[in-house]
Amino acid sequence: MNRITYNKKIFGGKPIIKGTRISVEFILELLASGMTVEEIVEEYPRLKKADVLAAIDYAAKTVKREELVFA
Repeated sequence: MNRITYNKKIFGGKPIIKGTRISVEFILELLASGMTVEEIVEEYPRLKKADVLAAIDYAAKTVKREELVFA
């Protein structure tokens, strides 16, 4: 099941967790601040562990497709 979706009316179409208004970007920021997956799920009960892992996977796949241009 695809847990990541887009909606032009929510955060200008940024990727979000399906059925929520929680963006992939926000989840990544929480992880970067030092929160664990378990802490995020506890703090945001609408999220499941699989949602947080899907956000990480989405970010990894997005970075993998990036093309670096050096000037």
